Amino acid sequence: MRIDFDPSRMERNAFYRLLTSVVVPRPIAWVSTTSRDGSSDNLAPHSFFTVSCVSPPIVQFTSVGRKDSVRNIEDTGQFVVNLAPEHLFEQINATATDFPHGVSEFDAVGIAREPSLRVKPPRVAASPVALECELHSTVRLGDSTIVLGRVVHAAVSEAVMVDGHPEVRKLRPLARLGRDEWDTVGEVWEIKRIPLAEWPDPLGR
Repeated sequence: MRIDFDPSRMERNAFYRLLTSVVVPRPIAWVSTTSRDGSSDNLAPHSFFTVSCVSPPIVQFTSVGRKDSVRNIEDTGQFVVNLAPEHLFEQINATATDFPHGVSEFDAVGIAREPSLRVKPPRVAASPVALECELHSTVRLGDSTIVLGRVVHAAVSEAVMVDGHPEVRKLRPLARLGRDEWDTVGEVWEIKRIPLAEWPDPLGR
């Protein structure tokens, strides 16, 4: 037996809580931006985040509501996606606080910056991965804005590399679940895809 939910008959936040409890786990884009006049650096976690394209490399995140991240990106055309690692759990959560416009989460929370190579917004110094992005486009959907950014530079800490590849057990990325729940990397499985030429014939032909 299933329970049916009709979003057209539900209050917006009630269905939002349902969606974010079943679309899990969700990786976190810890997005750093800089205001148009360069006076303030913003840092905020966004858990609607994924890769959109490989060539050219494009990532996307969705901002629910008109937050400083979106305003700054539209004004400057640049942002950085910092990986949200497990050891910065409390700081990442703190940067989701609704500080007044113009207040830098870097400063309010006490997070160290480092300069980016190709864009103006700074990286999070303690994050093992930074994807420096230039704005590709934005899409407005209802109360949200999808931001697509072309990755123009990637900086990865040597400490998380194994045989030239970022190792997830060293990255220790956080993920969002429902309500106030978060997740960390648990057991990691590996399995290779089966080429069509090796696909077993269930009929034994």
